[in-house]
Amino acid sequence: MLFTQDRKRMRQMFYNAWMKHRQNAELEPMEKQVVSLLEDHPEYHALIENPDAIDSDYTPEHGTLNPFLHLSLHLALREQVGTDRPKGIASVTRSLLLKHQDGHEVEHLMIDCLGEFLWDAQRQGRAPDEMAYLEKLRMLL
Repeated sequence: MLFTQDRKRMRQMFYNAWMKHRQNAELEPMEKQVVSLLEDHPEYHALIENPDAIDSDYTPEHGTLNPFLHLSLHLALREQVGTDRPKGIASVTRSLLLKHQDGHEVEHLMIDCLGEFLWDAQRQGRAPDEMAYLEKLRMLL
């Protein structure tokens, strides 16, 4: 369910995980990851608790950051680091953590790079260049 192109299903997953958490219901492993991430983003709690947010558009033209995209980038980055793909990202992450001493700040630095590389690849109609992405992350050191 995590990697889906169905915007509504993905957003519903965030909503459902948060609601289960609020009701002290048992969470699936992916839901635990989502809740952990949402706990790091209290600014999104009211939004996630609003079922109408699932159908809302968040566009730069409206001056709004897409919270679902932001959260999804965090999840994607955590998956990359956990699987060390691209090879070396886990090591870069450890070095960044030593430098900044703040895991959330490090993730934000890294997802800025991830978002840029995904946007560029989409715009050019090609797969993201993992080695260029990794090199950009190394430049954060």
